[in-house]
Amino acid sequence: MKKTLILLTVLFSIGFSKDFIKLGNEAYDKNNYQKAAEFYQKACDGGIASGCATSGVLYADGKGVRQDYQKAAEFLKKGCDGGDAMGCFNLGYLYAGGKGVRQDYQKAAELLKKSCDGGDAKGCGALGYLYAGGKGVRQDYQKAAELLKKSCDGGDAKGCGALGYLYAGGKGVRQDYQKAAELLKKGCDGGDAKDCTNLGVLYAEGNEIRQDYQKAAELLKKGCDGGYAMGCGNLGIVYAKQRNYSTAKEYYGKACDLNLPLACDRYKELNEKGY
Repeated sequence: MKKTLILLTVLFSIGFSKDFIKLGNEAYDKNNYQKAAEFYQKACDGGIASGCATSGVLYADGKGVRQDYQKAAEFLKKGCDGGDAMGCFNLGYLYAGGKGVRQDYQKAAELLKKSCDGGDAKGCGALGYLYAGGKGVRQDYQKAAELLKKSCDGGDAKGCGALGYLYAGGKGVRQDYQKAAELLKKGCDGGDAKDCTNLGVLYAEGNEIRQDYQKAAELLKKGCDGGYAMGCGNLGIVYAKQRNYSTAKEYYGKACDLNLPLACDRYKELNEKGY
């Protein structure tokens, strides 16, 4: 009888903790981050890994609590150790950036692998980036492409865009500009300014896809409006090719303000010519 009572107590505890997750989600959706943080903390204290992982994210973002990367890392570790893939992903992100922990790409790669193996598409994508850049792991574009495909197939738009970049450059995969364009479009549609820019460049150059300066300009503007300097700079080049120098100068100026030195030079050249 005693063991049954203990078991029932544990089950009731877990049940209440799951209720805290639900309450935390409801508070978060209403932008009541302070209340959400309280509920997630209670869920974490009750042994729910996702409660710990989400608490870690709140501490990292400074939502409902004072921003504290060290505290975030502690909560994310609890979540990851408890089997929460998102917790592993975000903890890996902190290790890659050296936030709240000593920067350690090897540790980041280990954590992102846990995340990926746990079914988190973003974890697969982030691990793919590390393989492409040779950070914490031996550089391996083929492995990067495999991981980015997992990420893309799992619905992560950034993974699709990064895989498109590999197809455009023929890194780890056979070069295929049409495939690159399809994947970059997914990344761009997902809101990635860099992917919009790279897709715009493909349309401007017309490699294996029909050259279309109007389409290129639309995409490069998306990249520029998203704060990506190369989007603004390349849009300036497109307008300059069309001899619309005043508009080209405008976008060179925006790219220069975003710290793209070559755009500053182009802006200066047009300015000296009186445009």
